[in-house]
Amino acid sequence: MDARSIKISDYTYSLPEDKIARYPLPERDASKLLIYRNGVITEDIYRNIDQFLPTGSLLIFNNTRVTEARLLFHKPSGGVIEIFCLEPDAQYADITTGMLQQGKVLWKCLIGGASKWKTGQVLQKIISHGNETIILNAIYKEKQKDYFLIELQWTPENFSFAEVLHRFGEMPLPPYIKRSAEISDKERYQTVYAEPDGSVAAPTAGLHFTKNIFEKFQQKNIAHSFVTLHVGAGTFKTGKKRYTA
Repeated sequence: MDARSIKISDYTYSLPEDKIARYPLPERDASKLLIYRNGVITEDIYRNIDQFLPTGSLLIFNNTRVTEARLLFHKPSGGVIEIFCLEPDAQYADITTGMLQQGKVLWKCLIGGASKWKTGQVLQKIISHGNETIILNAIYKEKQKDYFLIELQWTPENFSFAEVLHRFGEMPLPPYIKRSAEISDKERYQTVYAEPDGSVAAPTAGLHFTKNIFEKFQQKNIAHSFVTLHVGAGTFKTGKKRYTA
C-alpha cells in the first residue's frame, strides 16, 4: 500500500454512546477477550487468556503510570481554566527528572479556556494536606505552536511535582468517557503493574491484567517483562476540540 493514498477518513467509524462503558467492570479480568484462530472469531474473558497462549511465550508490558495531569483553576471572576500537563520543558533530561523537581517546574501544557487567561497572570489553588497547607500557582509564560509553556510553583517546596499532581490533579480520562474523574479512577485507570509516573493516558491494552493472570502465566511457563513507554496526548487532540494548543 502506498502511504500517500492513506486518508484518516478511511478509519472513521460510528461508535454509539450506548456502546461506550462509562465505568469499568468490578473485576478487571472479567472483561471480554476476542479470540481469532484459523479464521474463526470467538470470545472469552481475560482471566482465561493463558489458555490461548503457548507455553514458553514472552509478553512485554508497558509499566508507565498515568499521572493526575488535569489541573483545574478558578479565576477570581469565576471562570475555570483547565491545565492539561503534557511533558516537561526541554531543559529537563526526561519526564522522571521533571517529576522530581521541587518548588517549581516548567511544563508543556494544553489549556482549556486559554482565551480567558492572559500572559503573566497567576492562578492559584490551595489545599490542606495533614497539618500543612499547600499552595500551587500557575503562571502563563508563553504560547508555542503545539503547546503553552506554564510555570508551576508551590509551597512548601519540599514536595516533588509528582506529589503535587497526586494531590491537586485529576485523572485524565479520555474524552469519549462522558463523566468527571472520580476517586476510584486513580486505581482503575491504571494497570496493576504501573510504576514510573509520566503518561497522560493509560496503556489500555494492559488494564485487564490482574495478579491472578500473572500467577497463571507462571504456572504455564509464560514469561513477561516490562518496558516504559509514556503515553502522550494524542487521544485528547482528536475529534471535537476541548483544549487549545
